[in-house]
Amino acid sequence: MAIKSRFTVTMGDVFPHGAYVVSEVEPVRDFDKSSAGRPVQQTDKESGLPVWSVSVLDADPEARRADKTVVVKIAAVHQPVPPEAAAGLPFRPVEFDGLTVTPYVAENGGRPRVAYSFRASGMRAPGNHGAKPAPHKANQDAA
Repeated sequence: MAIKSRFTVTMGDVFPHGAYVVSEVEPVRDFDKSSAGRPVQQTDKESGLPVWSVSVLDADPEARRADKTVVVKIAAVHQPVPPEAAAGLPFRPVEFDGLTVTPYVAENGGRPRVAYSFRASGMRAPGNHGAKPAPHKANQDAA
């Protein structure tokens, strides 16, 4: 059996205590194709879609400080829009659809450790399993 580099996981596997958006959604720069003054957005190797990134806070109270904030990359035609802020919360709760994880070895200062890269196909407000994904930026601009 061939092992793929990306493993499908559920939201509960990765963020059992929930996750919160703590940054803007931004295009991921393709450093190999970009040049000075001409940035090129990275595309997903499997789908060919543009890749966007968003930083999220892992709400696990036992997570180490270095692991509290992670980046999730989202392959989508248009810039994904985070869910609306929830009343009384300083951050926007989020769930990811099509979540995958890729383990890799990170060598920081000569001390290798296992790290993880997260990807998703979309994001939405928690509990909206049957709802449509959050509107894309292009759709909001047209409204």
